[in-house]
Amino acid sequence: MTGINMTVFWLVALVTLVVIELLTMGLTTVWFAGGALVATVASLFDAPPVLQIIIFLVVSVLLLFFTRPLAVKYFNKDRVRTNAESLVGRQAIVISEIDNLQGIGQVNVGGMEWSARTKTDGVTLPVGTVTTVLAINGVKLVVEERKEV
Repeated sequence: MTGINMTVFWLVALVTLVVIELLTMGLTTVWFAGGALVATVASLFDAPPVLQIIIFLVVSVLLLFFTRPLAVKYFNKDRVRTNAESLVGRQAIVISEIDNLQGIGQVNVGGMEWSARTKTDGVTLPVGTVTTVLAINGVKLVVEERKEV
C-alpha cells in the first residue's frame, strides 16, 4: 500500500474505533483508537507499513496496560453501588443454620434477612455465627465464618 492509502486506512480505523467506543462507552476500543492515531502520524511520515502495524500494536498495548486501570477508576468513581453490591464485605449473623447440601440458611445483614450459603460445600454454620459476606449469587449471599483478628 502507498503512504496515502495507509493514512486513509489508519484514519478509517481510528474513526471506526472511536465510533464503537462512543456507542458502547465501555472503555473497550479507545486504547486501539490511540494506537491508530499514532500509526496515522507514522504513515504521514512515510513509515513502512510493517512499522506502522508494530507501532499500532505497541501503543495500543501500552495504553491498555498503563492507562486503563486509571480510567476505569476515574469513570467508576461516581457509580453508586446497588443495595445488594453494598453488602459484600459486611458482617452478617446466621439466623437459620446454613447447610448447602440441604439448601437452607439465612443471615441478617443490617436488619435485613437474606438467604445464604457457605463458600465451601460441606461446611455448615450454626445460628449465631458471625460471617462475612463474600459475594452474591442470584438472590443468595455467599458467606464464610468471620475469622477473628
